Amino acid sequence: MRNLIRLTDLQPGEIYEIFHIADELNTGKYNGFLDGKSVILFFPMTSIRTRITFEKGIHLLGGQPILFPSDALDKKSGTARSEDLRDVSGYLNNWADAVIVRHKDIHLVEKLARYSKVPVINAMTDTNHPCEILSDLYALSKIRTDFTKDKYLFCGKSGNIGQAWKEASEVMGFELSQCCGAGYEMDDVTIYHDIRTAIRGKDIICTDSLPADALNDFKDCQVTREVMDMANKNAVLNPCPPFYRGEEVSDEVICSDYFVGYEFKKSLLAVQQAVIIWCARQL
Repeated sequence: MRNLIRLTDLQPGEIYEIFHIADELNTGKYNGFLDGKSVILFFPMTSIRTRITFEKGIHLLGGQPILFPSDALDKKSGTARSEDLRDVSGYLNNWADAVIVRHKDIHLVEKLARYSKVPVINAMTDTNHPCEILSDLYALSKIRTDFTKDKYLFCGKSGNIGQAWKEASEVMGFELSQCCGAGYEMDDVTIYHDIRTAIRGKDIICTDSLPADALNDFKDCQVTREVMDMANKNAVLNPCPPFYRGEEVSDEVICSDYFVGYEFKKSLLAVQQAVIIWCARQL
């Protein structure tokens, strides 16, 4: 069995293997893969797309999803004390066949994986969001000649989405730059502070939502229809949901042919099923 905590834990060939499994799902090869198995999910109530697609994916593979709030793993949840993760894992190892965790603290996810005898999958932390980015790369692989040769621009602050795109660029070798307000930069990427300069020569434009108190700092970074017209021919806009029209992206660009978001997120279901299969199947 294997875990998925960070994209940088993977080799390019392993990412393509996950993509291949996603393709094979349409053939029925993995029907019943989780028959008689239980997958434990720790999720906050605010998760929509990731939780729906993981739960549905487990069900379609024949498994039983069992959901707990993610704060059940915290040392303190309200006034209640939580068990040590060594003990949580010790008991889960008796009954769980995989554990999927969405929690702000990646170190908690790593600790859980350290004591787990079943696969642990990171469904999002404050540090990264590996399954989301794998899904986007898979979707890109279906519409681009070679997505690793495209030039990527991330518009947003240094956070879990930007860092996940950076992890992906380090593994797959594609060029990544960032457009952001001053003080929100990631390390070791080319930085722009003006979207009209940043967009030129780019193929894949990715965004992340902004904190309300940062909107003014990003006033020169909004992606509009006019800005997308300055990118390379056949460029696409892939904002990470939830996105906010009139903030990091304009309403008109979301209504344009540049926007691929809804279609891309269809891939979440197959890719997250493929991640479960890749992690859980015998090596």
